[in-house]
Amino acid sequence: MNVTRHFSDTRTDSGRVRILVQSGLVVLDVEGPGWHHRSTHVDLSDATLELAWLPQVSGALYAEALQDLSWRLRVERSPLDLPGAA
Repeated sequence: MNVTRHFSDTRTDSGRVRILVQSGLVVLDVEGPGWHHRSTHVDLSDATLELAWLPQVSGALYAEALQDLSWRLRVERSPLDLPGAA
């Protein structure tokens, strides 16, 4: 079964950046007023490099997307520390 996982979703006034994971690949889906970009990458670093090269992506959108992605990676890699959790 081919399941798409939404890993990160960043929205600002200038556009939207979504990072998806599908069949072990990273899908970069970026859009703004009047434009859209979608590409598939072998890993997250490749996808974020592509994001940096897109001329339509503002510095603010890029920074916000990296901040959201960084937070998501920390959450994914750290165990939940909840009382009573086993």
